[in-house]
Amino acid sequence: MEAQEIISSGLLELYVAGLTSKEETAQVEQWIKQYPEVSAELVQIQLGVEEYAFANAVKPDDSVKQKILSQINADEGAKIVAIKGESKLYKVAGSVAYWKWAAAASILLLLASLALNVMFYGKYDTASKDLQQSQEELADAMQSNSSMKQDMNIVQSKYSEPVSLHGMKVAPDAAAKIFWMKNTGEVYVDPSNLPDIAQGKQFQLWAIVDGKPVDAGMILTSKKGDKYRIQKMKTFGTAQAFAITIEKEGGSPTPTMDQMVVSNL
Repeated sequence: MEAQEIISSGLLELYVAGLTSKEETAQVEQWIKQYPEVSAELVQIQLGVEEYAFANAVKPDDSVKQKILSQINADEGAKIVAIKGESKLYKVAGSVAYWKWAAAASILLLLASLALNVMFYGKYDTASKDLQQSQEELADAMQSNSSMKQDMNIVQSKYSEPVSLHGMKVAPDAAAKIFWMKNTGEVYVDPSNLPDIAQGKQFQLWAIVDGKPVDAGMILTSKKGDKYRIQKMKTFGTAQAFAITIEKEGGSPTPTMDQMVVSNL
């Protein structure tokens, strides 16, 4: 990670608050040595926490101090303790009031610590979610770029023979394109200009081989809300024509002729 990424990750705030794991602590300490910017930012965070603590500190009333000292010095809190055979009188701060005050002070410190931890965690959690979203968007963009590159390789291949399919009576404005690879017999279809169809229905590609329709596979038309582009179908050594029909989801052993959407017949 670069210095700026480390600073914006929220780990430095968690480190100051003592919420990092053993591995994260070691990583932060390594970054401090490696990047002067990270070390400087850590100092600023520590100073900010200190300023925040002083700015929000509440000075107790003077009477509270007097009451505590009175309780500590109260004669009823004294005990006789034997040390090496001698009896000496020691004042013991064991009054109930003292311990109540100490407990209250501890609770206030705990609440302040929790508030600080929640603040740092919120910042870290937001940064983590933003980072995750950015990573997902980057992955989608890389996948889309890879798909487009693959499509271009098919279209621009010297072995690719494009075949245009025009709309039939069912969908006169529909269109599709077949790419038949002469060297391998592989068949690809671009269904991006096919119409939307009802749920439970699916497009099926047919190859006309020796005058008979042969199943060439089911066509996917959408992916994550986007139109599918070029996809590989079944391979044929040769085919005289192609057609696409609307069939029940999963396909049919024979084409439904009155549901032929596009063809080059």
